[in-house]
Amino acid sequence: MPAQSLALIDSSGQTTLSGDSAAVPWWSFTKTVLAIAALRLVEDGMLCLDTPIEGECFTLRQLLRHEAGLADYGLIAQYQGDVAAGRTPWSVEQLLDRVDVRSTRGMPGQGWRYSNVGYLYVGRQIARAMGLGLADALRTCVFQPAGLTSARLARLPPDLADVNMGDASGYHPGWVYHGLVTGTTLDAARLLAALVRGHLLQPGTLAQMYECRALPEHRCALHPDPAYGLGLMLHARDAQSHPVGHSGAGPGSRIAVYSQRDMVCALWQAESMQSDPAHEAFRMLSKSEQVPGAA
Repeated sequence: MPAQSLALIDSSGQTTLSGDSAAVPWWSFTKTVLAIAALRLVEDGMLCLDTPIEGECFTLRQLLRHEAGLADYGLIAQYQGDVAAGRTPWSVEQLLDRVDVRSTRGMPGQGWRYSNVGYLYVGRQIARAMGLGLADALRTCVFQPAGLTSARLARLPPDLADVNMGDASGYHPGWVYHGLVTGTTLDAARLLAALVRGHLLQPGTLAQMYECRALPEHRCALHPDPAYGLGLMLHARDAQSHPVGHSGAGPGSRIAVYSQRDMVCALWQAESMQSDPAHEAFRMLSKSEQVPGAA
């Protein structure tokens, strides 16, 4: 399968494609999907952003912005080793015990810590509010309203049979505990376009999604003014004039889905390309370039 897949949507809605039409893993762009679902349920009165979740001391807003004080599992050596060995994913109870999520918790709202565990809680809230499994909830609440035909939640290895996993093989999507959405890069771009153009959320809700926590401690050449909103990576100042979206990575590949000035780019690359798709996506957005040879 191709080592790269690209979709560009310009301000008029015209698309440019490069690569093929196979689904790819969206990795942490799934967080944006979960945030959209949660906020649509907030609009419907089925969830609340600022009331502590039952039995917990943090709120949905804090979970969405990685301010709930929860640890993560990505850097745990045993997690990395078991994923690399192709072992069966741990149960959620085993995960929370090994992350030691209770005793390592920080004070909600006081610090920032990127946490996949936090989005596990988000997914649970969505499913519970809708009385559905998360796959059905996302299909009903996000994929169908956005008109996506390829997006789905992968739970078991057979769900990845037709997915381009890049340089990885034998991966179990259950290792992504908040859920792994797969779909074409075109559908990823379509989803972000629908979001930023106001087709999925009410204006006030979308404005809250852009309310961010500035992260100067994470400054780098690519991200000189980094911040995190509600399921979105963005700039702390004048966010809508700079790339807004989400990056993601997992075994075998990386993805970047960003919008800038009403143009959207979704770029997925196999890990063997040894490049940063976010860097390339930002370059295309800043210059509004088309991909040479794309059809």
